[in-house]
Amino acid sequence: MSLLIILLALGLLFWMTLNKWSPFVALLAACLLIGLLNGIPVPDLMRAMEKGVGSILGSMALILCLGAMQGKVLEKTGAAKVISFYLMEKFGKSGIQWAVLLMGLLVGIPLFYNAGFVILVPFVFTIAASAKVPLMFVAIPLSAALSVTHGFLPPHPGPVSLASIFNASIGKTMLYGLIVTAPLVWLAGIQFGKRFRNFGTIPVMEEKEEEKNALPSVGISIGIAILPVVLIALPAVIIPLLGTDSGIIHFAKAIGDPVLAMLVSAMAAGYFLCIRRGITISVLTQYYGSAIEGIAVIMMVIAGGGALKEVLMQTGAATQAADFFTRYSFPPLLAGWLVAATIRVIIGSATVAGITAAGILAPLVLASGVSPEWMVLSVGAGSIFCSHVNDTGFWMFKEYYGLTVKETLLSWTIMETIISVAGLLLIMLFSLFF
Repeated sequence: MSLLIILLALGLLFWMTLNKWSPFVALLAACLLIGLLNGIPVPDLMRAMEKGVGSILGSMALILCLGAMQGKVLEKTGAAKVISFYLMEKFGKSGIQWAVLLMGLLVGIPLFYNAGFVILVPFVFTIAASAKVPLMFVAIPLSAALSVTHGFLPPHPGPVSLASIFNASIGKTMLYGLIVTAPLVWLAGIQFGKRFRNFGTIPVMEEKEEEKNALPSVGISIGIAILPVVLIALPAVIIPLLGTDSGIIHFAKAIGDPVLAMLVSAMAAGYFLCIRRGITISVLTQYYGSAIEGIAVIMMVIAGGGALKEVLMQTGAATQAADFFTRYSFPPLLAGWLVAATIRVIIGSATVAGITAAGILAPLVLASGVSPEWMVLSVGAGSIFCSHVNDTGFWMFKEYYGLTVKETLLSWTIMETIISVAGLLLIMLFSLFF
């Protein structure tokens, strides 16, 4: 009966998102439906929802806010532009796809998907026009890089929230995510992107002289962009080399704590990109404030997912779903991917799909003993699967690049599916060795 109730709740989520309801409201409505149909008294149901919201936001609110603050400073000070200029100069026309791919990775790690996409799209037009290549030839590598960072790498909301639900180490999740990212972006960005070498028109743009003197240096820009990755992944990298008793290890564990790492990164961005370059504290504070405002909606969606997870646990529906996959001998990583991919196709939102799947499968992680870090990545891979007309990312790609729905399905949707399916295969392979 509980599995049927889950299906009804997913149907409600689908109907509400299709009719433009807020995902946060839709998730809360699904919580109420599941709780009431399972006979939970209303006061107990409210307490369960409050507990779910508090548990998931308590472990990740600081990480998300600090990550948004760092990303906003990179955006406002022009550091993202500096990274783009530098990579284009170094790779030249022959390596244009690799330049755009690395641009997407470096800018995409600290910036959330929508912000990174909007910031970098003008560069795609400029690069394609200057290199005299079709727009999609460089748009695909950029979008692949942004999608992979969105689905696999903290501090993005999806991976961070999944790590919280599965009790996974964010440091290990980031390290494993980087291992998977390298072949994925090559396959979905470079190799798939080559199919568009002769597809579409070549944009023509008026050349403008960029005010490079007003921008920060290359070294500072790249250093600030990758600083959180270095700090968070540091303990997972050096512990196998130095053991666990070294003083260096204790320092690395402290500085690699996700909250402290993001705090250091946000403060470093403010100091090196703003204060040292004459930007006042009041302006920097405005940057930080606008970043937190921008992340508020995403945090509410994640809060709704936390409430749904707790209700699923309280009703026993999550345990029944986990028992179903255990009974039929589904490998946990495959089960995580299947549930997330199914919800993604129905709902559209990758973040909602990942959090909902994690809430359903959390007991499976405990029962099976599977690595929670690899489980985070398998659910993340499923949450990217087959983006189509119910996903805002689909429409952003279509409208910004002036494509038809059919062209978007043949480019964006296939690229997302390659990332998802190849990601699952790589995760299942690498999980055998790490």
